[in-house]
Amino acid sequence: MGISRDGEGLELQRLYDTLAAEYDLAETSYIFGEQPFRFLSVLDSYALLDRISPEEFVKDEQMPYWAEIWPSAITLSSFIADELPLEGLRVIEIGAGVGMASVVAAWKGASVLATDYSLEALRFVRYNALKNRVKLESERLDWRLVQCSERFDLLFAADVLYERVNLLPIVTAIDKLLKPDGVAYLADPRRRLAEQFLELAAENNFLITPFQRKYSGGSKTVAVNIYKMQRQSTDR
Repeated sequence: MGISRDGEGLELQRLYDTLAAEYDLAETSYIFGEQPFRFLSVLDSYALLDRISPEEFVKDEQMPYWAEIWPSAITLSSFIADELPLEGLRVIEIGAGVGMASVVAAWKGASVLATDYSLEALRFVRYNALKNRVKLESERLDWRLVQCSERFDLLFAADVLYERVNLLPIVTAIDKLLKPDGVAYLADPRRRLAEQFLELAAENNFLITPFQRKYSGGSKTVAVNIYKMQRQSTDR
């Protein structure tokens, strides 16, 4: 039995109260595909650095990048809303952060699994799904050791190409998570590391098609590339 709208409203309020007790929050409005959305994030992600102990950093080198809504996520969400038919498709987002692209994909009719390594991020994903009245699943995923056995029609990722050590694990994760004819879309603010990532992807039998976009919603315009990745052969 699903949760009623009243039940969802109570959960939304409880979740907000819990998050507000732990973080300074920001809630921002966006329009994608002429549809209004609201997303909750952390007001100042740098304030979260103090929460990371030296032991935790040595173990994972995990920075709180999940806590912000980055231009690449906004650009990818706009691309999803305006250019991709998703009705009935099974979709996964890796490095979902607060879940913007996942929420928009669910609104477009996809069955969505939003994933992030941070358990903190997944609470924001849940809140933002409830806030925008979409259904999606969420779970923790470490792209260095993918244990998810399901394969997906589409994979989304925004602003994940920021550490050289992650490039090959991300290519490997995409290869494992996509169906043989599946397609991945990665949004990146034209970092130099993206070039190395694309070389690795090509070496692993992926064909890359770039789409050039610009994000102009902040104090300056940010150039963002969206890379479409699909296997050159489906003989698997």
